[in-house]
Amino acid sequence: MNRTASQAEAAPSDLEALLDGRLPDARGRFGPWGGRYVPETLVPALDRLQEGIAQHLHSAEFQGCLGAELRDWVGRPTGLTFAPRLSAAWGAELWLKREDLAHTGAHKINNALGQAMLAKMLGAKRIVAETGAGQHGVASAAACARIGLPCVVYMGEIDCERQALNVDRMRRLGAEVVPVTSGDRTLRAAIDEALRDWVSDPEGTYYLLGSVVGPHPYPYLVRELQAVIGREARAQVIERAGGLPDMVVACVGGGSNAIGLFHGFLGDPSVEIIGVEAGGHGTALGENAATISFGRPGVLHGTYSLLLSDDDGQVYETDSVSAGLDYPGVGPEHAFLATIGRVRYEYADDTESLAALDECCELEGILPALETAHAFAGARRWARANPGKRILLGLSGRGDKDMPTLARFPKQRAAQ
Repeated sequence: MNRTASQAEAAPSDLEALLDGRLPDARGRFGPWGGRYVPETLVPALDRLQEGIAQHLHSAEFQGCLGAELRDWVGRPTGLTFAPRLSAAWGAELWLKREDLAHTGAHKINNALGQAMLAKMLGAKRIVAETGAGQHGVASAAACARIGLPCVVYMGEIDCERQALNVDRMRRLGAEVVPVTSGDRTLRAAIDEALRDWVSDPEGTYYLLGSVVGPHPYPYLVRELQAVIGREARAQVIERAGGLPDMVVACVGGGSNAIGLFHGFLGDPSVEIIGVEAGGHGTALGENAATISFGRPGVLHGTYSLLLSDDDGQVYETDSVSAGLDYPGVGPEHAFLATIGRVRYEYADDTESLAALDECCELEGILPALETAHAFAGARRWARANPGKRILLGLSGRGDKDMPTLARFPKQRAAQ
């Protein structure tokens, strides 16, 4: 299923405004989506962050320091790997952008490091963060250790159990991990608690948000820090494969890895772009986390976007085998891209994604994160319908963290 332009208020020509930097606008809007819906106590902190971004983010000094850290500490540029056996099995040419090879094992480190450096420049005394699968928490803990700021990470109780290895990693990196026992006890509840902490001390605390969600200017800031993925991937695939891909695909929860990769190709009309959401175990509310596929407009965590909610506007709990995709909202820029039809959003269910993960392990010797397995499932479907074409897949993270979850499922072979 995909969302089409007919469901939208924005026009296709708005893509030009996005590409030339006029979106988000002064109110933080991507067309009708985005904005800032927060308590008055947070407005000054968001205004300071917006001013800090304008002053520092694209300055030569900040970009020079960030670039050096990304090279020497994170290990950028990350590799581009041709996948010969999956290509043969699918009948298409598959290339993998390897964010799993970045320090701490996922794309999350690009954003965590950049925000932590910015927070220190803005005078923050401590960092709070939220995490679902734990990779943003690990990245935040590592970045704070690197620059010398204390870090508190909120994580849902359910996610603490299914991502226990990452909880230990965060604590060893010096972070305080706070299990959240309220609400759905997953990522949504963790964000609620991180926001409450930030509201209590907006002057001295910096909220290091992990995805392209939340109030303006976070969706813009996180996208700018993750766009390095798409810039690298575009140059690498042209050099290695001899041209642009026919299709680019990534998994979408909040959507930071996907928006970073997609931005390298939005201006290439020949490139089809697909985001793959978590289809869980069914299509009814509460059975999946496919927000764009099944959601409706609403406000969550300070921004106007698509949400999984009922007729009364009540936000539903979600369900996915992947903790990192288990979120009832999506970044407003993704809602915009779906609205204007530049990106097509689909979903893959738990069974299909687990099978895709096993196929990648057996044929390529790579254990992807459960989040990324959804992108593999979507790519496989597209390859079957488009034989001989070239695919670029954003391999957002490695799957070591998911072993306790994977141990509960027998190996599955993808259907031929």
